[in-house]
Amino acid sequence: MDNTSTSEQAPIVSSPPPTDDIPVALRVTPQETSKSSMNTVVVAGSLSALAIVALVSGVLFSFRMQQVQDAAIATASPAPVEPAPAPSASPATDVLLGHFAYAEAPRSELVAITDDGSIKLRKSAAKAYREMAAAALRDGVVLVPISGFRTTADQKHLYFDVKAERGQDAQERAKVSAPPGYSEHHTGYALDIGDGNVPATNLSVNFEKTEAFRWLQANAAYYSFEMSFPKGNKQGVSYEPWHWRFAGDINSLKTFYKAREDQKPSASSEP
Repeated sequence: MDNTSTSEQAPIVSSPPPTDDIPVALRVTPQETSKSSMNTVVVAGSLSALAIVALVSGVLFSFRMQQVQDAAIATASPAPVEPAPAPSASPATDVLLGHFAYAEAPRSELVAITDDGSIKLRKSAAKAYREMAAAALRDGVVLVPISGFRTTADQKHLYFDVKAERGQDAQERAKVSAPPGYSEHHTGYALDIGDGNVPATNLSVNFEKTEAFRWLQANAAYYSFEMSFPKGNKQGVSYEPWHWRFAGDINSLKTFYKAREDQKPSASSEP
């Protein structure tokens, strides 16, 4: 009976080892996961900080290098400056046999100051001359225009043709007539004036003894006329009391005065 009881007891079965259903990837404990994430963040943050530091350092270095270059440029000795080339001579500074060169006035700028139209001046000079002659006439003085605008061809005849006719050399002829291209008459601002009451003094130094000359001395400046070649003139041209020029606008001033203050041509004449 005891044997039967013993034999009828249920066999003792050992419990099987527990199965491992959790994937390896998920076996990390929460503590281990937290530590790993923190490490990753720290590493990433460190790298980012290093990158920022490197970037800032690069910017500061570039800025500093630029400052150094600017300072070097500022303290460097400036390169020597070459003097500006002197301007080429204008017609007014071109001197030949004591006469300055002048361009011809535009034909469109010329108007007659005589009834027959044979003597002309630029518009501004013509207007001033008419007013001056009218004022002189009211004072009993007769101003007579002898010569006004001349072309280069006109002056060529007066200089070369007459020079050949009289057997004069170049310098001798230049004392009484400017070479073509070198007469104030080309400008349309200059004219020769005589006294209608004493025509024998025309184009002569004796013109200074006339009432016309004395009137011009006292009144011509009111009409912007001036004697071109007074006694002892800076240009060195012979005294010509009959030769007057208009200097009453900016173009006439530039024509006669610009860039010629220090020029001293040899003495000659400009009829």
